[in-house]
Amino acid sequence: MALLHWKPEYTVGIDAVDHEHKELIDLINRLHAALPTNSIKDSVEPFLGDLFKAISGHFALEERFMRERDYDQLQIHKNDHERLLDEIREIMESFVGGDAVTDDELSTRLQRWFSQHFETHDARLHRMLGHHSH
Repeated sequence: MALLHWKPEYTVGIDAVDHEHKELIDLINRLHAALPTNSIKDSVEPFLGDLFKAISGHFALEERFMRERDYDQLQIHKNDHERLLDEIREIMESFVGGDAVTDDELSTRLQRWFSQHFETHDARLHRMLGHHSH
């Protein structure tokens, strides 16, 4: 079963951003599906690296759009991006260091931060940019 599901309210109104949001959801769902079937260390470490790269690139795109549109909360939104990236780095370091992180804990953390960011910062960005900002 998928961990995250795309919701219409996640739409920011910028095609490139919305497309990448859907891809990130798919990537997290694939990681979640792979957890029970693989040795956690072997499967999760490279997947987290891919997820980190994808999210970093996505955040850079989002921040570029916000700068181009003089978005009034760019710094606050950017700070939340940094916090999310730090959290993924912490998860990655715990795997590399051999700390035990359960499948459920990993899934819960990914779901929580992704959903919270969508429902707060990205929802506000969507309201400010509107549906027609392509």
